[in-house]
Amino acid sequence: MSIRHGLLALLEPGARYGSRLRTEFEKRTGGTWPLNVGQVYTTLGRLERDGLVVQDGVDDADRVLYALTDAGRAELRAWFARPVERASPPRDELAIKLAMAVGAPGVDVREVVGVQRRHVAEALHDYVRQRAEALARTHEHPEETARLLVLEQLVFHAEAESRWLDICEARLLRLNRAGE
Repeated sequence: MSIRHGLLALLEPGARYGSRLRTEFEKRTGGTWPLNVGQVYTTLGRLERDGLVVQDGVDDADRVLYALTDAGRAELRAWFARPVERASPPRDELAIKLAMAVGAPGVDVREVVGVQRRHVAEALHDYVRQRAEALARTHEHPEETARLLVLEQLVFHAEAESRWLDICEARLLRLNRAGE
């Protein structure tokens, strides 16, 4: 998720100060993507520079409030309207690790796959547990829906990684047999 656009979305209902934005961002994403408050204020500074937010006074505790500008609202609507680009996928450390392990002397690639498989199984178990908890709370706390969506995405990614590891292991076994 774009931190820049996430902060714009959190400002849509009204002016907020930086640490409140941080708390709301982490709550909305189920704590999956923690932010440090410095990152929030750096991003707010850039948004202000770009004319998407303005400082809008201070609250009772003398904290600077930030509010969306009309340009910020337009940028937010445009972000919601366009798809997330898939043309240049992000670098995946696991894919790079396995690609490098294949040609590395003394590395048992199947062991690398096994270690990752155990790790993803533990993560998947944890995500499924958290998803069940969030699902149980959505009836009384509709704001849990945002967290639930993030957790479901994490479950699906972990399941996909597990399937991909199965394919990698099968391919490595075939290549090993062919080389014997």
